[in-house]
Amino acid sequence: MSRQKSRDTGVEIALRKALHAAGARYRVHRRPVKGVRREADVVFGPARVAVFVDGCFWHGCPLHAKWPKNNAEFWRAKIEGNRRRDCDTDARLAEAGWLAVRVWEHEQADEAAVRVLAVVASRRTGSRSKARGQGSVSNI
Repeated sequence: MSRQKSRDTGVEIALRKALHAAGARYRVHRRPVKGVRREADVVFGPARVAVFVDGCFWHGCPLHAKWPKNNAEFWRAKIEGNRRRDCDTDARLAEAGWLAVRVWEHEQADEAAVRVLAVVASRRTGSRSKARGQGSVSNI
């Protein structure tokens, strides 16, 4: 496992290239929330969107994950633990006002980039309308 690359994987770089080509600017490998020891692969700070690129094997993709036959108990516990941690991360980020977007390694980078950019755009327009007083309960 120590030889398994955890940063700058091919899938992650392809996603970042597609996002950059579309004009998006972001931070790479940051902890979105202080005090929470979870690092997002791509972070859009002003929109409060954290993107995680999940490997099909390591995060138990419902379409492509294969359960190993050797040392099966260990691997099942490991992968299910990763899934629980992913859910916990999403919940902690949501508590802090962030939105976690999960991208599977089998997704096409261009399609995933379009999905991520749509989320970022919707979060940005939502924050602008609140800043203008629209949709804010305190202004009623």
